[in-house]
Amino acid sequence: MLLTEVRGLPVTGPDGRTRLGTVASLSVDAAAGTVRRVRVRRGPFRKETEVSWDAVRSVGPDGVRLRAGAVPGPPGRPRDPVGSLVLTEAGQERGRVLDAAFSPGTGRVLAVFTTRGELSPARLLGLGDHALVVRSG
Repeated sequence: MLLTEVRGLPVTGPDGRTRLGTVASLSVDAAAGTVRRVRVRRGPFRKETEVSWDAVRSVGPDGVRLRAGAVPGPPGRPRDPVGSLVLTEAGQERGRVLDAAFSPGTGRVLAVFTTRGELSPARLLGLGDHALVVRSG
């Protein structure tokens, strides 16, 4: 599944019927190569909260379903790589992130798609406020 495919999907409680909001974005830990949090947009004033990836029961084209006892908390710093500049550890620009594929079951990042091609998650070093840092090569 792609990060951009999840944006806007409904987020529901364990029963699958109680709607808690919609997915605003997924936060990625680039160094670990995994999705860490789901940012949820709630209500008419676009208030946002976050839940840990561990609180996610399932992800699919119909939405994100949370586990029983999932507790949304205040949003942290967003770490969505889509749109970020790609830089090598030496500071060389390597395009921009278009999207990333991840496993809906584990949250593991499978590939990052950039304006200059596909990157293996093994090359990811970190994600800052404006850039995804990758190993050269």
